[in-house]
Amino acid sequence: MIPFNELQDRLATAWQANHPDSMTEHVVVALPSFSLGESTLAHYASRIPALEHRYLNAVFLLDAIPKSEFVFLSTTAPEPEILDYYFSLLREDRRDSARRRFRNFTVPDASPRPLAEKLLHHPGIIADLRQHFAGRPVFIEPWNVTAHEVAAAEQLHAPINGTSPDLWPLGFKSAGRKIFVKAGVPMPYGHEDISTPAEATSAILDIRAKRPACKGVVIKHDNSGAGDGNIVMRFADKAESPQQVRAQVDALPAWYLADLLAGGIVEELVSGRSFSSPSAQLDVTPLGEVRILATHEQILGGADGQVYMGCKFPAHPDYAADLARHSVKIGEQLAGHGVVGRFSVDFVTAREIAGEWQVYALEINLRKGGTTHPFGALRNLVPGSYDAAAGKWVAADGTNRAYCSTDNMVDDAWQVLSPSAVIRQFREAGLQFDAQTGTGVVLHMLSCLAIDGRFGLTAIGTTPVEADVMFARANDIVNAAPELRGKGR
Repeated sequence: MIPFNELQDRLATAWQANHPDSMTEHVVVALPSFSLGESTLAHYASRIPALEHRYLNAVFLLDAIPKSEFVFLSTTAPEPEILDYYFSLLREDRRDSARRRFRNFTVPDASPRPLAEKLLHHPGIIADLRQHFAGRPVFIEPWNVTAHEVAAAEQLHAPINGTSPDLWPLGFKSAGRKIFVKAGVPMPYGHEDISTPAEATSAILDIRAKRPACKGVVIKHDNSGAGDGNIVMRFADKAESPQQVRAQVDALPAWYLADLLAGGIVEELVSGRSFSSPSAQLDVTPLGEVRILATHEQILGGADGQVYMGCKFPAHPDYAADLARHSVKIGEQLAGHGVVGRFSVDFVTAREIAGEWQVYALEINLRKGGTTHPFGALRNLVPGSYDAAAGKWVAADGTNRAYCSTDNMVDDAWQVLSPSAVIRQFREAGLQFDAQTGTGVVLHMLSCLAIDGRFGLTAIGTTPVEADVMFARANDIVNAAPELRGKGR
């Protein structure tokens, strides 16, 4: 075992090998280990293997970076038909080379635990991986970094392109608000370091008094993601008494109040005639450079509109440049603390009729997320760069690209469909991604079809409208599958 701090000294060398012009053979290890709370893992238990498979989109880097080898760790092996599909999206003359440089190591364990934790109980797989690296530069691309991922890295003798778990609290909601203040970035009025019903009540009453036009508040757990720890409390037309507000707080689910003991925030519910929930995705490189990668419009759902369902790239041109500017300031603060790797910043924007957009930072996510895999597909299939000032992806030939993506194309009836059937439907509809045009639909999470009739897709077009049109056709394309005939479709 090699201590984590010593391993991280190797990261910059391995990371620098991972670019298109590199002549250094190296290994990138994808570790989609969802190190989250037990309740969250239990909720997603049946879907965890399919969620891991979202990051198979990273196989496209094998085309973009010829000297790379891609090692994918997962709980279940990707089905051969799915791997065939991914490599079929590359230019024909490059498929064999990319296929030779892909390796999957499976950790056979169906329990609802993080993949990194499972790996630690399989020393034989760890030994096989170390032998496979064969002394080449190697680094791990994690989903997030906790003690489990650190322990796995130490056993694998491979550094992690991610933030030390010692800095994980920087991504908490309360810490985020404090960083926004230091960065000079606007945020909703509110209070941090909330842990008791009494403190939450006091914060709500203060927001009600200071923001009389506010429609409500959002209570958020410090250590939560994807909206799972958020609860919206809307205000009545007539101001409630302190006793009534306290009663509303006390009426929250027992589990929610129990988790709030670990910390949280209460902030005003931003609203307007026009409203959006964009985000920005950034990297802090091992050299300390802050890079803006992309901006997105988040597609939110759930009862309170707080649950992440998908995204559109890029964000609205009226404020995309503001998102990038604010996010870089936040990134500089994080880099000063030692943050490394991918992170994102969630925002909310609102305006009244004919008014200017108001942009507010909401939270920091020190991990990969729902925008990571669609952006990875674009970046590796249509090489180019993000023009932060214009809010556009500019491909190598000067043309633009946009996409619409989700992990939640779902219908119970689709459980009878195989991955091959869905792949066939998009190919026959003429929507499969075409390497020549750099447009079309990229499917992912196809292994989830058998679980609950769910899969994901990223529709890449030359304009947002073109991407949206492809995305909107998806349901009809799948429902036209011959396998669904006679089933009310």
